[in-house]
Amino acid sequence: MHESLDEIERYIISRVREIREAKDVTQEELSLAIGKNIGFISQIEAPSKKAKYNTIHLNLIAIALECSPKDFWPEYPLIEEKHKNIKAAQSKNN
Repeated sequence: MHESLDEIERYIISRVREIREAKDVTQEELSLAIGKNIGFISQIEAPSKKAKYNTIHLNLIAIALECSPKDFWPEYPLIEEKHKNIKAAQSKNN
């Protein structure tokens, strides 16, 4: 996957590929199942491309692969160096 993608985007693309391959579904079959052109999934999975999934794609893919959209996400947030400055929001109830 393209290095300009965030770690979370690369993670999700990899998880979709892992689940797709475990279910013995080709890129072409998945592309067509979600109503996209034949090369849609291959464009996203290609290392040289910046293409990525959006939430609608992930929902359609979950339907096609008979899994939950949650299966594509990590259990905990992925914190990249560029996100180290993000602080937890404080509740107004404290």
